[in-house]
This record gives sequence, structure tokens and C-alpha cells, in this order.
Amino acid sequence: MTLRLALFLIVLAGASLLIGDGTLALPDATILREIRLPRTLLALLIGGGLGLSGAVLQGALRNRLADPGLLGITGTAGLGTAVIFYWGLAAAFAPALPLGGLAGAGIGAALLLGFAGRAPSGPSLILAGVAVSALASALLALALSLAPNPFALAEITFWLLGGLQDRTLNHVALAAPPILLGIAILLRRGPGLDALSLGEDTAASLGQPPGRTLRLAAIGTALVAGAGAAVAGGIGFVGLAVPHLLRPWVGERPGALLPASLFGGAALLLIADMVTRLAPLILPQAPPLGVLTALIGAPFLIVVARRGD
Repeated sequence: MTLRLALFLIVLAGASLLIGDGTLALPDATILREIRLPRTLLALLIGGGLGLSGAVLQGALRNRLADPGLLGITGTAGLGTAVIFYWGLAAAFAPALPLGGLAGAGIGAALLLGFAGRAPSGPSLILAGVAVSALASALLALALSLAPNPFALAEITFWLLGGLQDRTLNHVALAAPPILLGIAILLRRGPGLDALSLGEDTAASLGQPPGRTLRLAAIGTALVAGAGAAVAGGIGFVGLAVPHLLRPWVGERPGALLPASLFGGAALLLIADMVTRLAPLILPQAPPLGVLTALIGAPFLIVVARRGD
């Protein structure tokens, strides 16, 4: 299944390079390099990281409703970008925007691990994530209410809706290192998640301390979700939907789900981004990417909540 997903992803990446805003054609070298290639690479990195982190969190917390947004890192990354918009630093120094998002994500990760304590458990990590998310939401609302002018307010709001348009290779260079590091950390959590599925005492007896597994899952998720939000704004529900889509094909073992979720998340976000590019063919305006992923993921949240698993 993982191999088939990887081959499907290669086909999707090739198609992504051919699709423009309402067009389907091979562009010239400049458009390919400066517009479509960065957009495709970011969709692969961010989507893959979000899908993988969702699978890890659902296994680590043993909760099918777990999602990278649950830990609040996306919110603090959004707050960091809002501060950059508020002070007008992005106009003077273009990389300030993603750098502000990365700084916000780093602060959020530090707060998360600090709130969760030195030996985090599933419930403590969830409560810490709720606290970080609430704090970020409150400060973001304050930043929006104090926006210096309507243009800054519109820019902040549009960024928070999420999207990959107008991103460059500089954004890829800023986001790739933390996302790839986060992916490397998360992919190694398979044995710990398999042991944790048997119970915390059993996991500890097998040499997989639950606290260490949870802490590394939180760190990897913070790197992936924080860097993704820093360059693409708010893109949610990918981490929630992808593991549920793949479990019927891969099985219930958490460790086996990780590589498939990496490829599945990249494929889902790439497809969603291509849909937004083709949307002007039938809609007056393309929907923001974050809105589209929410429309995809929200039904999964409802179905899983009703099933109670």
C-alpha cells in the first residue's frame, strides 16, 4: 500500500507542475521554477508532515480525534505571523513573515512541553495543548482587534485562511529543515506507539517509556505543524482525515500506519491545492486552501465522534 501511495504521489506531483490557475499546460521554465515548483514542494512537505503527525498523535494519545491542531502549535505560529503583519515588518523584509511564524511555533512548543510537565502523559499533553491553543487564540484576537488599519486586518485574516499561492523557493528553504527534522523524529516513533497500544505499563516494560514517546511526538509535531503554519497559514484537518482514510487498507497497528500517512497526507494536500487552482473554471474565485481542507476533514470529525471510537 505504501509503495502504491508513493507512485501515486509521483504522478500527482507531475500533474501539479502542469496545473496553473484555471489552466492545464506545460509552462515556461520561469513559471515552472518560480511559481509551480515551490507550491508543489510545499504541498508535499506540509501535507506529508501533517498526515504523519496526525497518525503519531492518534497512536500516542490513543484518541482517534487527535490532530496536530490539538497541541496549539498552529495557533502560536499564526500569532507569530500576525505580529509581523501588525508591525509591518513583512513589507520591509519578506522573510520576516515565515520567520515570525517559526518563532511563534517555537514559543508554542516550549509552552506546550512546559505545561505538560517533565513526565507528560496523554491527558496532560492534551490539557497543555488546550491551554496553549486558548492562549494563542486570545492573543490573536487581541492582535486582530488592535490592527493598525483595515489593510493589515485583511492581510492577517487572509493569511490565517491558509494557502500556497505566491510562495517561493525561499519559503521552501525556510520550511524544509524543520519539517524534515520533524518527519524524521515522528517516523521513528513506530515501536513506541506499538508498545503504547498495549498499555503504558507494558510499553515501559518493553523499554519504550510512554513519557519519552509522548514528548518526542509533541516535539516532532511542533516542528512539522509550526513550520507548515509559518509558511502556509492555517491548514487543518489533514492530520485527522488521513489516518482514518488509510486504516482500512493498512490496518490498526500504529507503527504500520506512519509511512502510509506520510505519503497520504502529501497526496491529500496536493490534490486539494490542485482543486483550488482549477476552481476558477467553475467558481468566481478560488476558495482558500485551509477552507477546502476543513470542508474535507470536518465530515471525518463528525463521523468519528458519532461512532465513538
